[in-house]
Amino acid sequence: MCQYSAFDGFVSDWHLAHYAGLARGGAGLVIVEATAVSPEGRITPGCTGIWSDEHAEGLARIAAAIQAAGAVPGIQIAHAGRKASANRPWEGDDHIPDSDPRAWETIAPSAVAYGANLPKVPREMTIEDIARVRDDFARAAARARDAGFEWLELHFAHGYLAQSFFSVHSNHRTDSYGGDAHGRGRFHLETLAAVRAEWPERLPLTARFGVIEYDGRDEETLTESIALTKRMRDGGLDMLSVSIGFSTPAASIPWGPAFLAPVAERVRREAGLPVSSAWGFDDPQVADRMLSESKLDLVMIGRAHLADPHYPYTAAQKLGKERPTWVLPAPYAHWLERYRPSAA
Repeated sequence: MCQYSAFDGFVSDWHLAHYAGLARGGAGLVIVEATAVSPEGRITPGCTGIWSDEHAEGLARIAAAIQAAGAVPGIQIAHAGRKASANRPWEGDDHIPDSDPRAWETIAPSAVAYGANLPKVPREMTIEDIARVRDDFARAAARARDAGFEWLELHFAHGYLAQSFFSVHSNHRTDSYGGDAHGRGRFHLETLAAVRAEWPERLPLTARFGVIEYDGRDEETLTESIALTKRMRDGGLDMLSVSIGFSTPAASIPWGPAFLAPVAERVRREAGLPVSSAWGFDDPQVADRMLSESKLDLVMIGRAHLADPHYPYTAAQKLGKERPTWVLPAPYAHWLERYRPSAA
């Protein structure tokens, strides 16, 4: 989850403390927030970046800290597309005015603004732009690999660049990167192939993808999304994190506990790919049920971890694990067990 606490893309002491703390709290996998593959790909000026070797040096320290605390270090690489050049959420969560020196040009498959609080019209990408961003993803993957990350997630969701290519709301192109679902999915497949060439086969390569928009054409979108997921599976994708498109502010999302689980289950069944999801699983019992009933292969927990960095320990206790020391590092478990009162 974005911390918006970087400076020129460089991680800060806050990031080191934050991610190490989540790992120390018992998480099995800690994925570093959406990290931009280029300066223009940041959501806000406070977003992390991985577009240079110097950026990767700070991220390597975070990967090492996560691993030292007992978790697998992962990272999500991203390009914000037309949602870039925005103020941090607590500073407005809207586009930075073009007159502000902090602003930068946004790009997208078509010159179509998102709307609502993000009214800036992006520049339509040229074929050369598309190739450049594809290669930016590949170089970012290589840097993530060399920095010690062991799980890579491509951010293909939430109205950011890749999702904008796939969505009919934002892609009005008439060339080979637009039109039907096959053309609108071309950027995903080419980017995946470029990343796959850099990322080791032995390490998980995953993507977060908005398979549904809740915009009134859900069955069509989901059918097209599953077809693209199959092609990504054939291209070397190991798991899909099922999410929402967020391509239009007019979407009517049915928020609720595990509301995306049936959608994810269908994606797994029809696409033949392991799935995870990260919406509505804060309640440990809900998360446990989704796994025990084989609705999902993996549950991602976001906001609950921010409220309680030791969420896995808390969750294990709520699920009846009397001494869940397996979710704590040995230096913590030793003291908790040694001085735990014995049952009468």
